[in-house]
Amino acid sequence: MPDTSRDIILRRVREALQQPSPHQPAAPDFTAPLFPAPADDLTVQFAESFVRAGGTFYYCASEDNFYDLLYAHKKERNIEHLYAWEPELKKLLHAAGIVHIGDETDFIAHADAGLTTCEALVARTGSVLLSSATASGRRLSIYPDQQLVFARASQVVADIGDALRLVEAKFGADKLPSMISLATGPSRTADIEKTLVLGAHGPRSITLFLLDDLPTA
Repeated sequence: MPDTSRDIILRRVREALQQPSPHQPAAPDFTAPLFPAPADDLTVQFAESFVRAGGTFYYCASEDNFYDLLYAHKKERNIEHLYAWEPELKKLLHAAGIVHIGDETDFIAHADAGLTTCEALVARTGSVLLSSATASGRRLSIYPDQQLVFARASQVVADIGDALRLVEAKFGADKLPSMISLATGPSRTADIEKTLVLGAHGPRSITLFLLDDLPTA
């Protein structure tokens, strides 16, 4: 019985599989890093990535510099109701005489901006790693129209895995906060007609004040 077209095709496939191709690709090196090596100065890399993602970045050489920059930013953005719930931040704002609301008074109606700390800063993506473990909880970094973050240069790490390891080391693997989230730029969506909209699911803007606490060379 003569071979059918199907038999001929299958035979050719079998014969081809028995003869290795002369153009085989090299075996992948699964131990090689997925991303390029981080820059020497992670702080600079973070600032560039953060701004590229749509954030506003302020470098603070000292606490007094932070006070001045926050006061000017608050005035420029017409922030009338600034909420800050963490004891560390309330202490700083009291020392600077910056008007803020330290409790939940009229929070839903008047939350123009919320000032929080963070767990870590990711240089590669320009992301801010937040958790619910602070007095800011889940809401203060999500509900207000403007998100303000106070962080230190010593919190900058190269990648997301490094940031998560910091959180695990701080709280313990079995006692992680109930919420850990990455904020990369302002909240945005393009679900409707592929039109980019800011602030649909969270803050319309994100601003970071980075206090330089690294030792001088």
